Amino acid sequence: VTNGATLTIEPGTIIKGEAGTGPNATALLIARGGKLMAEGTAEKPIIFTSVADEIMPSDIAAGNFASPNLDPDINGLWGGVLVLGKARISASNTTGDLTEVQIEGIPTSDPNGLYGGTEDGDNSGVLKYISIRHGGTNIGAGNEINGLSLGGVGSGTVIENIEIVANQDDGIEFFGGTVNVKNVVVWNVGDDAIDTDQSWDGTLENFFVITPAGHCFELDGPEGTYEAGHVIKKGTIVASDADRQSEDLINVD
Repeated sequence: VTNGATLTIEPGTIIKGEAGTGPNATALLIARGGKLMAEGTAEKPIIFTSVADEIMPSDIAAGNFASPNLDPDINGLWGGVLVLGKARISASNTTGDLTEVQIEGIPTSDPNGLYGGTEDGDNSGVLKYISIRHGGTNIGAGNEINGLSLGGVGSGTVIENIEIVANQDDGIEFFGGTVNVKNVVVWNVGDDAIDTDQSWDGTLENFFVITPAGHCFELDGPEGTYEAGHVIKKGTIVASDADRQSEDLINVD
């Protein structure tokens, strides 16, 4: 979804990503200046999943939201969802601070992968009652796509009632920005449940983390001179069960 364009997804819609790795990986990318208006409801969630998933709109209409054929720990079948904005990030290279960088998973030759800027109130749209499942395909050299990547997303963006199931990499990863997120479930991901980078300056409120294979939280500091802090509150963590063991509760860097 390029600069100036808006993608609207109706409640109850199912989006199925094609299989593929490396340059053939499939994902939904909302570039800076683009918007995603995806407002599902509790009765009609919007589901992002794999073509291997046999779930159909008739299942949603009947209130059956689970996959009829894929277990909730099968991952890496497609990419994920990436939302990029113009809010501040903390990044640098050998020459000094950077106001924009390229998001993980998008080739540097594609300018649609750039995120960051100076507009902390930037609006990338509305994401409500969304489930992202079975993603995180490998794009090369052990680099997988997160379930939901938020790069420099501004506080004008609304993100709430989000579910990530069985992503091969992280559930949600914040790369700077100022967006607030609430009502989140991250279940059976292959790496970290929640990952924060580049001085994300927002709040995560009301979350449920269930058995990530990596860290329940990976909280990284600034990568440039800009420093901001985020707030994580009102959540529950089930770090391990009989079949899945998390590495630890929190890893900081």
